Amino acid sequence: MIKVQEIILDDDKFHEECGVFGVFGSEDAAALTALGLHALQHRGQEACGIVSYDGQNYYAHKALGLVDSTFSDASVIDKLKGHAAIGHNRYSTSGEPALRNVQPMYGDMDFGGFAVAHNGNLTNAHMLRKELVKRGSIFQSTSDTETIVHLVAVSRKKTVTERLIDAVKQIKGAYSLVACAQGKIMGVRDPYGIRPLVLGKLGDAHILASETCALDIIGAEFVRDIEAGEMVILDESGIQSLFPFKTVSKRFCIFEYIYFARPDSFMDGHSVYEMRKNIGAELARENPAPGADLIVPVPDSGVPAAIGYAEASGVPFELGIIRNHYVGRTFIEPTDKIRHLGVRLKHNANRKFIEGKSVVLVDDSIVRGTTSKKIVEMIKDAGAREVHMRISSPPTIKSCFYGIDTPRSEELLAGRKSVEEICKYIKADSLAYISLDGLYRAVGETKRNAKVPQYCDACFTGEYPVELVDHNKNCADEKVTALNERRG
Repeated sequence: MIKVQEIILDDDKFHEECGVFGVFGSEDAAALTALGLHALQHRGQEACGIVSYDGQNYYAHKALGLVDSTFSDASVIDKLKGHAAIGHNRYSTSGEPALRNVQPMYGDMDFGGFAVAHNGNLTNAHMLRKELVKRGSIFQSTSDTETIVHLVAVSRKKTVTERLIDAVKQIKGAYSLVACAQGKIMGVRDPYGIRPLVLGKLGDAHILASETCALDIIGAEFVRDIEAGEMVILDESGIQSLFPFKTVSKRFCIFEYIYFARPDSFMDGHSVYEMRKNIGAELARENPAPGADLIVPVPDSGVPAAIGYAEASGVPFELGIIRNHYVGRTFIEPTDKIRHLGVRLKHNANRKFIEGKSVVLVDDSIVRGTTSKKIVEMIKDAGAREVHMRISSPPTIKSCFYGIDTPRSEELLAGRKSVEEICKYIKADSLAYISLDGLYRAVGETKRNAKVPQYCDACFTGEYPVELVDHNKNCADEKVTALNERRG
């Protein structure tokens, strides 16, 4: 009997956080926002939404699914009237995938409407939520972003700008957010600058976006990165910049360079594509594969690093794995016997270039190891003489709590196995990761500053720059419960 089987083909990869986009000063604000979200689709494929403002009223459209299917109908965009708009692509790191959690979040307040969209994760949202509920707040979602809406609503400050500052001073975690209220678009980046946010210009309109590639798609000019801890206000008078937070050492997420950002984006003045090639070159210098015949990327995220590895090693680069870009989450499964072939729905070995060769596979990371194991097996089945795996990030040993959906630490292969054990598990002939200092060298630093790291690298080190309030409280509660159970 033929049945439809849903599988998550990317379940063994880290999932992107979210993407935000905002426009002020264009009558095509909603259409531009939809295009910007399309360019940021890689940052979240679960749901999307836009809220617009015409000077009097707010208009909204949100849906589960991709940007193209949600905003391709011109009639939808026509209903999103106004010269200002904010938008959001969602991949749930907080709250289940339901329409009530789709952003931007909106609320009617005493000063008028307020809409907000957020990229990142709040580490004290649960604690704040409990306090707000005790004060009478009624939550409509399970998203941490709604906490910001309620904090603005209960603030005693006078202006909406002051209220938003009051709200963000109470939250902890990683966030880049855009908000729309009282004829303004406001953007805020957390004090550590963990998540990205950039400013652009298109004619007389000003743009806020998670990445520069979203500016490119609408022909906007990149102006600058929003600074860590900066708040910008876009309105009819132009751009106002405020720095409401105490200054701390910047800790931009280094994984943006390794995997999350689009290769054609620029972040903090660096070409993401160039950074990934540099990482691959450093990986080759640290971990050569003597006797290798060709360098093969695991598509698509491994391609730039593999090019860098090939150039530095002098070993030819080949597309030894071909990716099927048209595979979704659901496929027809004739029998349960072929369930294990799921990885081949997305990747297929280019046998002519692999057979009889010593192959170096370059990938950005190993999460649970299930996909790496299947890809190594696939290359060997195609006739490879040897398969050497090279990873363009250090071993990922800890979960991210700052807006990247990662498995629990105990589910991460590198969190419980040595490199030698992982190599044996995936059945490669050798396995090597770039070192932490090597990664820092690749992105332009001499080495990692152990006292004050230049980036957030908590997933590799366990050194979290922002306090994990909710997580630590939950762990403490679990320990007390376990202790009481033992005593009981």
